[in-house]
Amino acid sequence: MIRETKCLDVPHLRFPEFSGEWKKCKLGDLCNVLMCKRILVSQTNTEDGVPFYKIGTIGSTPDAYISKELFDDYKVKYNYPRKGEVMITCAGTVGKCVVYDGEDAYFQDSNIVWIDNPTQYISNGFLFHLLSKVDWRKLNSTTIIRIYNDDLRNLKMSYPRKEEQQKISHLLSLLDERIATQNKIIEKLQSLIKGLIDDIITLKCGQLVAFETLYSKAGEGGTPTTSNTEFYDNGSIPFIKIDDLSNKYLSANKDYITELGLKKSSAWLIPTHSIIYSNGATIGAISINKYPVCTKQGILGIVPNTNIDVEFLYYFMQSSYFQKEVERVVTEGTMKTAYLKDINHIKCPIPDLDRQKEISHLLSVLSLKEDVERQLLQKYQIQKQYLLRKMFI
Repeated sequence: MIRETKCLDVPHLRFPEFSGEWKKCKLGDLCNVLMCKRILVSQTNTEDGVPFYKIGTIGSTPDAYISKELFDDYKVKYNYPRKGEVMITCAGTVGKCVVYDGEDAYFQDSNIVWIDNPTQYISNGFLFHLLSKVDWRKLNSTTIIRIYNDDLRNLKMSYPRKEEQQKISHLLSLLDERIATQNKIIEKLQSLIKGLIDDIITLKCGQLVAFETLYSKAGEGGTPTTSNTEFYDNGSIPFIKIDDLSNKYLSANKDYITELGLKKSSAWLIPTHSIIYSNGATIGAISINKYPVCTKQGILGIVPNTNIDVEFLYYFMQSSYFQKEVERVVTEGTMKTAYLKDINHIKCPIPDLDRQKEISHLLSVLSLKEDVERQLLQKYQIQKQYLLRKMFI
């Protein structure tokens, strides 16, 4: 059982068998900050060799490699992390922490560093969770944040005895494992849904019709002049942006415009149970709106015909078949765009309404299951953030 304490020199939540104050120091008092030798673009390839990780790929799938000969040479001559040490991204998505697993790999200098930790006073596991809770945005007030080596060395921290570190790390690691398992459950459900959609579309179990015959009205939105406060202040009309299209159903949003803003722009009011589809920049983001909305430019509102089930259309527009057809008509420019006039000509295999509803019902059951699993994942993540706040100083 974890007990709660109010002492300033110990965390708010603590295992009952431990007592005494935590020690304070700067990270640089106990550890050093190191990085790999610089790798030139000309020394990399995209096919084979030893993985070369950059800020966008560390902890994920590499998109570049270096030769085994170069790796072996640099590993001996220059700094290289030990298994279990904490690596951290210092640019881009700053503060992403990854534990080095000991496998052959090389890392982008400067943008990725690791904490050279002798582990005499602080364990790598404890250090990983400690660094994961730091809000690196507080380093400076600029929009582009970078973590410099001195920022890490001067980081103030507190730590307990090794036994307590180990117990805290073990608890949080168990939670991390559960979060990873939950992510895999969601990924498998997504894969199943995608596979079923593609299998059904591949069967082409319906008549091929042009996309423009599937709706009664469709069109992009528009953004009222942002400098005119009359278009935004105390607005009551939901104004949808790309970030709002993250779930199947659009049931909440952040931004609003006024009746005047709607009237003075190319935005239009899209009725409930329509398709909201991003056709510019991030092409393919899609939702079904649960209430009337308007959208910015680059987002289509599509009102299905009475013989088209909106749920079926939602899934159909996520199929590999439809996505590939959209890719064919994308126009390159300042921003990639799939114009409605071009999407209109895509041939779509559409079954009768009863069959559409059968298909959408099956897929909706799986989508509901995915939503439940996502909610559970969110609870685990909230729980972890709570423990990170309460179990560390």
